[in-house]
Amino acid sequence: MDSILALMQDPAAWIALVTLVVMEVVLGIDNLIFISILTNKLPPEHRVQARRIGIGLALIMRLALLGTIAWIVKLTNPVFELFGHGFSWKDMILIAGGLFLVWKATKEIHHNVDPVDHKEDMVGGAALTSFSAAIGQILILDLVFSIDSIITAVGMTPHLPIMVVAVLAAVTVMLLAATPLANFIEKNPTIVMLALAFLLMIGTTLIAEGMGFHVPKGYIYAAMAFSALVEVLNMVSRNARQKNKGAGH
Repeated sequence: MDSILALMQDPAAWIALVTLVVMEVVLGIDNLIFISILTNKLPPEHRVQARRIGIGLALIMRLALLGTIAWIVKLTNPVFELFGHGFSWKDMILIAGGLFLVWKATKEIHHNVDPVDHKEDMVGGAALTSFSAAIGQILILDLVFSIDSIITAVGMTPHLPIMVVAVLAAVTVMLLAATPLANFIEKNPTIVMLALAFLLMIGTTLIAEGMGFHVPKGYIYAAMAFSALVEVLNMVSRNARQKNKGAGH
């Protein structure tokens, strides 16, 4: 208790907390896009419940992983060497998660480009994703993103309470933003393709990170922000043209 009170009185701890919360929220965008696209494949009456359960279980997973920080940190130790690069468990998890994300995004892009082939979707089975399959896939990606973010958090602060508060704040933001984002993506088909392109880029980045090629996250999110801004301008332009056509008639 005394250590927590000491942290609350330390300005450096507050700076670390704010920085970590922002980082967790930004890193959560990737996860949130995947959750939104995946749960939109469910029947409408199950979508909100799936998002809440998936994000809630993700919170439990992250808090559990925070309790094993000593083990998580060891995941960065090389296990074997290949082509002059030492691969750690973290690298292998990132590569596996990246491949999973690339495969899912590619299948969904194929489904959107070729809507006649409606039998294949992100699960590769029925036209609609099953509830349990959606939760399972959310947790798989959560595990990958959680390990990556926790290892990054350990490098920013040694204080566990700060990490816990940052995770709670980030997951709260995800819970609040999940349904509005999913509804926005569903109502705007072009946004779906843009979001899938983001997932494809993120998956490729995870693979590159796992292979030892550092890709600055700032470049990735700057590219995503610029693409999103261009799409917003396109949407505004389309709406303006439709209004002009309606006024002409």
